Amino acid sequence: MHDLRPLPALKSKSDFAGVYRNGKAYGSRLLVLYIYESEKGQEAGRLGISISKKVGNSVERHRLRRLIRESFRLRKSEWAAADYCVVARREAAGKSFREIEDCLLYLGKKSETWYEGEMP
Repeated sequence: MHDLRPLPALKSKSDFAGVYRNGKAYGSRLLVLYIYESEKGQEAGRLGISISKKVGNSVERHRLRRLIRESFRLRKSEWAAADYCVVARREAAGKSFREIEDCLLYLGKKSETWYEGEMP
């Protein structure tokens, strides 16, 4: 059964800036994933999503935001405890949930912060 609690989020400009400045970036055709693993012990990772107006109108941007948040939430026990910032590229507009999820998991594997099954 999946945990239905909302994800902790990056909210302030300084939270996003810290992830961009101190974290590592991993990119794909649809998304860019910034990861910052802080030194202090975090229980669960925080997620921030950034989608430019160049990606589409507000309906499309909010749809992408929901898809990204849901794909992260469904597998949050498999992600390392870190701060994540996902930036959507123009090519992400109109993509299905499966395509967005596959892209996010690809970036997680590439960055070695996503582990299939439970965390080791």
